[in-house]
Order: sequence, then C-alpha cells, then structure tokens
Amino acid sequence: ALARILKAEIVHAAHDEIHGNASIVIDALHISLARLGPHDVAIIGDNEPSQIALVAEGICALIIAEGAHLGERVRESAKNMGVSLLKTSLDAFSVGRLLHLSGPVETIMATDAETLHKDDLLSTAAQIVSNSPYRTACVTDEDGHFIGMLSRNSFLEDVHKSVILVDHNEYTQAVEGIETAEIIEIIDHHRLGTIATLQPIRFRNEPVGSTSTIIAMRYREEQVVPDKAIATMLLAGILSDTLVLKMSTTTDRDREAVAYLSEIAHIDPEEFGTELINKGMNLDGFPIEDLIVRDIKDFTLQDRTVSIAQIMTGSREFADSNAKNIQNALTQYQTSHGYDISIVLVTDVIGQRSFLFAAGDYGLLTKLGYHNQPVILEGVMSRKKDFFPSFGQRFRQVMQS
Repeated sequence: ALARILKAEIVHAAHDEIHGNASIVIDALHISLARLGPHDVAIIGDNEPSQIALVAEGICALIIAEGAHLGERVRESAKNMGVSLLKTSLDAFSVGRLLHLSGPVETIMATDAETLHKDDLLSTAAQIVSNSPYRTACVTDEDGHFIGMLSRNSFLEDVHKSVILVDHNEYTQAVEGIETAEIIEIIDHHRLGTIATLQPIRFRNEPVGSTSTIIAMRYREEQVVPDKAIATMLLAGILSDTLVLKMSTTTDRDREAVAYLSEIAHIDPEEFGTELINKGMNLDGFPIEDLIVRDIKDFTLQDRTVSIAQIMTGSREFADSNAKNIQNALTQYQTSHGYDISIVLVTDVIGQRSFLFAAGDYGLLTKLGYHNQPVILEGVMSRKKDFFPSFGQRFRQVMQS
C-alpha cells in the first residue's frame, strides 16, 4: 500500500508492515538520528552519506525522495541491516503528506458507529443520528452490507416515501408510519375510509370481488400482458377473495378477469381455486390466538374502534369445538389492544353461514344482540358485503340511541 500511494519503486522489502513514526531529514544528521528508532521511517533526498548513516542506525524503512540517486553501497547496507528501501519521484514533503494514507483503515476507523437498516423509519433514523457522538449512522441492507450513510444534513429536507395503497384505504389498516408517507395512488374495492391527501392522486375504487380484479383490468387497459407468475398471483387473489367465484361479492368483471388470467397462467381456475381454499381452511396446528388475527381489519365507527376478523372453515365443527377458546382469546385481544369491540366471524363455507363471536362492553354487546354467543348469521359469507353494512348501521343506531 505504501509503495502504491507514493508511486514508489520497492528497492528492498525487509518488512511487510511499518508501525513507527515518519520523519523528513532536514535537520543536522545527528539530530535526526537521535529521534529515529528501529520502527521508524526516514525520508531523505540526494545525500548518500546521510542515507548510509540512516540505514546503519537500523531504522525500519528509508524512502528516497525526488528520484534521487541511490548508490550500490546504500542498497547493500539496507539488505545487510534489514531496512526496507523505497524510491519515489515525489518530493519529501509530498511523501510526508501521503504517508498517513497508507495506514490500515482499522487504525483510524471507529467501531462503535450506529447502524440502521434500509427499511427503518425516518423518525427512528433521525433520533439515532442525533444521539450519535458522530452525528452519523451507517445504513445496511438485509444481508448487513454497507450501502450508505445518514448524517444530520440528511434530515434538513422533508423526505417522504411514496406509497400506493392496495386493497385498503384507511389509516387503521395501513402500515406503520403511513401518516408521514406521500400517498400517490389508491387501488381498492372496499368502503371509503378516512385517509386524506395533500394533493390530488389517482384513486380507483370499484365494487368487485377482489382488488386483484382491478389490477388485472389495469393490465388489459394498458395493453400490457402480465407474465405467468404475476398472472398466477392475481388469479389466486381473485379465487381466494371470492371463494372460487361463489361469494355474493363476485361480479362479471371478476369472472372475466379469472378467464383472462387463467389463460395466461395455463391453470384450471376451478381446480386451482379449490386446492387454494382447502389449504387456506386447514387450521390444524395453528393457535387460536393466531387465527383470530390472521385476517383482521380495523374500523372506526361513531368514534369507537372496532376490529373484525374472519376465519374460513369447511364446516361448523371448528366453531362448536373451539367456542370457549375463541371467546377467551378474543376477550384477551380486545382488552390488550384497547378496542371498544372485537368481533370474529367463523365462516362455514359449505353451510353458507357464519358464527359470530364478540368481546367488549357487555351493555354494548347486549344492545347489538350479541349477548348469547356464538350468534349464527345465516347467509353471511362476506365480511365486506354480507356483514359490515348491516353491522355498521346497527352500531350507529345503538350509539345514537
């Protein structure tokens, strides 16, 4: 490294590493010799007697500057004394300035710098950087590799991540930190929520069975053909949301999208959808605590917070055999998360009905007609279309009474 930085010729290499101090020999020779030790480096020009004297002193390395003449006596002496000998065209003072660049990075680096992951929130990053003694933090990727740095100057400008909301349009259902992001588009098929934007955005909300249908329609409108993998994923989304086109939310557009995507993916939608639903309804081995939050949505009604989860099953057996466990887990979830009311719909796909479990204020549950549970809701298959509209209307009436 030293030879590369100084663009020097290695005349004799006696040491792999140099650990001492460097000194430019411009004083009287005896003064320079007095301050040089066996680990040090001397820098000198065209002065053969001084060169020989420095080598004889047994220093670590001698650098001949300005392309000065290097006699055979000096070369032989360096070999005999074990002194590294380098020759460069740079002047002595340039050599002195560049020497520090040849040291190992570990001798000058700090090992206690803060690190951030590239997906960390900006608010978290700002706090870490401001508390760091270096006022800087290193940013790493998922493999821990360094990809950049953040300093205080990084936060002088207001930076927002650009976000497209898909399959939802409410703050309570969005990712953490959505309030600080710039929403540039919304694609959804649910009711309109409370999200507000600072400027006009592209907004597409249609009464179809699946947001995947809307995205498939966008592909066709833009005359872009999705590849097989994307077509398969969109097809799975539609078949899952509509229970293989059997839900009450299913529209002709969903059917058209399924026909379009299945042709691209070379998949039989009926066979693929049935396999998909069967695997999705296999609840063996899943704790009740996980099942009641696996498909959950948050709502705000009359300034009250409500969570509604749905569990799809192939029969009523799951609701009957797990009723007590579902109720206990739901009550614990509602209490720990501070909801005014939490609901779980256990939907019997074959029987075309749902079993409602609810937790919350007993008086409120009684007014809603949920005091004896589970409440059997015949014909209720879709949370969005079959349950929420009537529930929302009843909830408003109860709260306003």
